[in-house]
Amino acid sequence: MKEKLLLAQELHRELTEIKDTTTNILERANRSITLCRNLLRKFKKDIFIDGFQSEEEEIDFFKHIKQIPLRELIYFSEIRSFEIQFPKANKEAQCKFIKRKINKLNRFFLYNMDFGQYVDSGAAHFDKEYYTRDFLESYQITTSKFYFQDPDFFTPRDMLLGKFKAYHEFIVYLDARLFKLEHSQNGKTIVDPKNKLHWPFSNTDYVELLYALCLRGLGKQDKQSIMKVSQSLQQIIDFKPKDIYKTFQDIKGRKNSRTLFLDELAKTLLIEIDKSEE
Repeated sequence: MKEKLLLAQELHRELTEIKDTTTNILERANRSITLCRNLLRKFKKDIFIDGFQSEEEEIDFFKHIKQIPLRELIYFSEIRSFEIQFPKANKEAQCKFIKRKINKLNRFFLYNMDFGQYVDSGAAHFDKEYYTRDFLESYQITTSKFYFQDPDFFTPRDMLLGKFKAYHEFIVYLDARLFKLEHSQNGKTIVDPKNKLHWPFSNTDYVELLYALCLRGLGKQDKQSIMKVSQSLQQIIDFKPKDIYKTFQDIKGRKNSRTLFLDELAKTLLIEIDKSEE
């Protein structure tokens, strides 16, 4: 059982790596689905050969270990289906599509409210009936997407548990998609000024930092211009710079240090580092 847990933990690491290296959501979903399916196949084969040493071990596998690849498989399968069917145009139609999906998920939680309360409460008194294979006849599988499930690899409620956890994640994904869509204009997300960071420094300080970040590589991957990077920064900083190019020329013409603001940033950081080492 320890080996299965290590494999499940390795899957989590691989899924995180895919997330960090993949920007296209469909590509991420497809790669993640493949990994989850492969691990579930291995689990099934191992159980067919070795079985379980005890009832507690069987419950632990179906309630915890198998859930790691299962819930991710369901989650990314839902995302892939959603993104493929998502309307390509018309903001109003897109919002309606997301809201219908959220309402459908809410109906699922309402229909399975008793089981949801059992899961959320951390109860275990029905675990034998829910997460062992001995009760498949007594507790019928309640899911519409899977008409047949191998009795050697499923219990009455392990699939429902996987959907329950995956749908919670999926609703978060849909809420984020809806928020971004409702707060966008011409394809760009509009951030509430109240949620932006206050800029307590001067216009010259802003331009100095902006050029330093751009020359260091910010925006380079997308080949963004200075102005494009500045527009992106203004999504999180509550400040509108003036005369960026002219201000940069003024910075170049300074008599003494040309990087006054960056010098002050470095000085402040070094002082804090020295304090922490005392």
